Amino acid sequence: MEMSEASKQTTRHEESEHLQNPEPDEILSQRRSLIVNQRKWWLSVSLCLFLVVLGDSLVMLLLNFFYVHDNREDSDQDLQYTGTWTQALIQNAAFPFLIPLFFIFRSPKQNPETNNTRFLTFRFLFLYLSLGVLVAAHSKLFALGKLYANYGIFTLTSATQLIFIAVFTAIINRFKFNRWIIISIILTLVIYVLGSPEFAGQPDENEEFYNIQAWLTFAGSVAFALSLCFFQLGFEKLLVKTKRYGNKKVFRMVLEMQICVSFVASVVCLVGLIASGEYKELKGDSKRFKKGETYYVLSLVGLALSWQVWAVGLIGLVLYVSGVFGDVVHMCTSPLVALIIVLAFDFMDDDFSWPRIGALIGTTLALGSYFYSMHKKNKKEMMELDRRENNAEV
Repeated sequence: MEMSEASKQTTRHEESEHLQNPEPDEILSQRRSLIVNQRKWWLSVSLCLFLVVLGDSLVMLLLNFFYVHDNREDSDQDLQYTGTWTQALIQNAAFPFLIPLFFIFRSPKQNPETNNTRFLTFRFLFLYLSLGVLVAAHSKLFALGKLYANYGIFTLTSATQLIFIAVFTAIINRFKFNRWIIISIILTLVIYVLGSPEFAGQPDENEEFYNIQAWLTFAGSVAFALSLCFFQLGFEKLLVKTKRYGNKKVFRMVLEMQICVSFVASVVCLVGLIASGEYKELKGDSKRFKKGETYYVLSLVGLALSWQVWAVGLIGLVLYVSGVFGDVVHMCTSPLVALIIVLAFDFMDDDFSWPRIGALIGTTLALGSYFYSMHKKNKKEMMELDRRENNAEV
């Protein structure tokens, strides 16, 4: 028994020395693996960034198309502000289109030590239910704020979501900021305020109501910030830490999260739609649509799909980088979306003014600052590998 214990201690000592001073061939293998992983990571981030930009652009285009042609100016004041539960439901209802993609993407082998236990299943259910309620709340409040608050009020209150995300992610996710990320956040706030696109559904001067409904946009910003923090927490503490998908961050995690959360949010919004009696007005809305019922349905279907494209890209950025970066990208798309809206529509004497041109130029600085921070992090990992390589040679 004494020899056996001594042998174990010797083996452990040798393993420790091997980890501290690995063989040169092993270092070379680790270097190649790190380079490949970093390239895959950059590709994944680029794909998610593209989806956010595409989703943001399509959503604002179709929202403006919808409200330009829904004849809301011919309706009385009460009818003018209906349809918010419908818009909230549309933001989440197209998740079934993601299910085939979920099965197309291969799932890595699950760690055998982390089988689905009853406690783990409960934690997943609690996460998806909480996020679903938060997303439904944000969807409803976003729809309300768009119709009740004018352009200035809505832009300023919704800009606070980045500030809330920065605070919440520092507390909840223990996120570490550096000067490049802080510079990116400050630039993004300025860009969003100066470069946000106009919205055809905003109220006229005699229709503006600065009551609780208008200021609920502020609550919507809090709900959105919390949801991104909980998305990041769910990835870090459940999907990644429990190695449910092996030792890697894979795109299938994003699809699982979005499908489950959107399902819960859709149920909440559907209950709200039925309980409020808003569903009774859908037929009248379709008949009032200038382009006809077919275009009414197509615009809603297009909106639903566009929201899913945007959400998948945003949640992907949360997985691969952070919730802060996800919202920075989302808000930095504002000048580009404003340019697209100006080119596509002609309403409210909107134009692509010099502040928006400056905001569009500033977007490169805001994103460039954050990208430089990520580049430094990857470079630090490579330098750590070089240091281990030097130790192995000695």
